Amino acid sequence: MSPTSLPADHVARFHAIEAARFLAAHPRCVALHQQAQRHFLFGVPLHWMADAPSPVPLYVDKAQGARLFDVDGHAIIDFCLGDTGAMFGHSPAAIARTLAEHGAFGATTMLPSTVALEVADLLEQRFGLPMWQFTATASDANRFVLRWARALTGRQHIVVFNGCYHGTVDDVFVDLDAQGAAHTRPSLLGQVHDLTTTTRVVEFNDLDGLRAALAAGDVACVLTEPVLTNIGMVLPEPGFLEAVRALTREHDALLVMDETHTISCGPGGYCRANDLQPDVLVLGKPIAGGTPGAAYGFTTQVGARMQAVKTASPPGHSGIGTTLSAGLLTLRLMRTMLADVMTEAAYAQMFTIANRVADGLERVIANHGLRWTVTRIGARCEVQFAPKRPRNGSEARAAFDDALEPALQLALLNRGVLLTPFHNMLLASPAHTEADADALINAFDDALTGLKNA
Repeated sequence: MSPTSLPADHVARFHAIEAARFLAAHPRCVALHQQAQRHFLFGVPLHWMADAPSPVPLYVDKAQGARLFDVDGHAIIDFCLGDTGAMFGHSPAAIARTLAEHGAFGATTMLPSTVALEVADLLEQRFGLPMWQFTATASDANRFVLRWARALTGRQHIVVFNGCYHGTVDDVFVDLDAQGAAHTRPSLLGQVHDLTTTTRVVEFNDLDGLRAALAAGDVACVLTEPVLTNIGMVLPEPGFLEAVRALTREHDALLVMDETHTISCGPGGYCRANDLQPDVLVLGKPIAGGTPGAAYGFTTQVGARMQAVKTASPPGHSGIGTTLSAGLLTLRLMRTMLADVMTEAAYAQMFTIANRVADGLERVIANHGLRWTVTRIGARCEVQFAPKRPRNGSEARAAFDDALEPALQLALLNRGVLLTPFHNMLLASPAHTEADADALINAFDDALTGLKNA
């Protein structure tokens, strides 16, 4: 048996056993999924929900703290947390109070409010940038920032890193093939333009590649997460992000940091924790308590350029902004999250749980004679099917095992634990306990035993 994988026949048999176990334990989910075929593509409200590892989707009745409660009566320890949207737990008490106190006073007005100023002050205190704009999602924020960057610089090109994730922004769906050539991601539906004409993609941690991509002086911005999180976790090598900052300044390109996922690294995100100084910062997912809400912040200098270019443009729609952005209720939820939920104490608990989980998973992996890697940063960690941590998106993608991953995740779900469905990533919330961490570790151990004995 390979030290990094398990025999394919064992994996297939184990997956079949676990699928049958799930179906037997979830008759109501099965019935609802059959009913849902009439209304939804693939029987789900958003088609990617069908990518879950279970044979039919898990239908959730309610969520509270670190628990999901499905329609078949099971309580599940949730380490997915809506893929970061509920990173501080489902419906924290302060968020529930805000909804109860302010739900009757309007959701959206398309006008400024005093609470918007309060939220901006809190964002500046926490993330260090003085100027802010609000959007409904981080995808919108990234999309609008790219438009601003091109308008400010008069340049068409952007640079992203291979395996990046910035939501549903067209420009970023560019990958490198095995020969290092850029191509539009083949899974992208309905794409009519060749994205490689204006998007350059280089490997994460490759400063020479970035230097070459910037050399022509025609790049509006470099858009990146501080840590790649959606191709499998890829950490920056020491000095890499500082060098990215220096190179973007040298070539007059904006540096945009998307901290939608890496807000798990501390109260001010990865950038504040590591004294990085982006021109623009994007935030989303958890900052409105799990409801749609996002923001992007920027320096005073960038703000002045934005105002100048907008003032000089003809009247009409700028292509930036949506009607439901900066609604009253959303901003009140943001204020509550920033002031009362995303606290130093909350992060300390999250880090304690994440460390306990990561250490326990490493012990289990070693005990089973597998040379897998556990990568952790802040409240986020992931099991990767490789003997060492990947240094770029290509290495992270090469560590995927498309048969083993869903089998293992389904086995964990059958044992009462949910991970992020797209790869073996998990998040710790302030609502998780040490007992929850131990339950995950024990479930992982039991699943690997079942896999090897299948």
